[in-house]
Amino acid sequence: MKTSKGIVRKALFNIVGGCSLLALSACAEPVTQTPTTTTASPLAETPTTTVPPVTQTPTTPIPTITATPTASPNQNLVQQLQSSANQGQFQTLAKAVQAAGLTDRLSAPGPYTVFAPTDAAFAALPKTTLDNLLKPANKQKLVQLLSYHVIPGRITATELKSGQVKTLEGSPVTIKVDRASNTITVNGATVAQADIPASNGVIHIVDQVIVPTGFKVSLKTNPTRQ
Repeated sequence: MKTSKGIVRKALFNIVGGCSLLALSACAEPVTQTPTTTTASPLAETPTTTVPPVTQTPTTPIPTITATPTASPNQNLVQQLQSSANQGQFQTLAKAVQAAGLTDRLSAPGPYTVFAPTDAAFAALPKTTLDNLLKPANKQKLVQLLSYHVIPGRITATELKSGQVKTLEGSPVTIKVDRASNTITVNGATVAQADIPASNGVIHIVDQVIVPTGFKVSLKTNPTRQ
């Protein structure tokens, strides 16, 4: 009887021991954790906007006129005017220079700066005035008028400054330079084209005939019409 109880106790002991080992084994087994993967959403990059460069309008020093004479720095002032006259630009001025006997003066070394009126500028004068000025009897008046368009020295458009400048005629012209609007006026006449080179000076084209103070616009001599 005692032997049976011992066997039973031994069996129970073995069962309990085995269960304990299994429990310890289960506790000792490392737990494998599934790593949590965090997927970071890509940052939306703000596109870089390239601002196109501002295109600046080039500044034109002096506006040009339709008929541009051929500039040849090897020609003197008279030759330059005559070449332009052949192109229909300064026909009246070239004729007036010859009638006034100023060809030699404006062909000399100088240098001179000429404010040259266009044919259209001369045409704006009263017809009687232009006709009479070209008469031999009014030669001195023509010399006075043309000399008022000439100043000593070679003065380019960038060198012109506002103020009064003495002319070959003896009295001054009033020059106004506006760099903001790129305009130059001489006694109110606008420089339509500047810096036409010559061997003995420079020519600036003006849109009006410049008249000296006190100059008689209307002459009494009867005009001769062709």
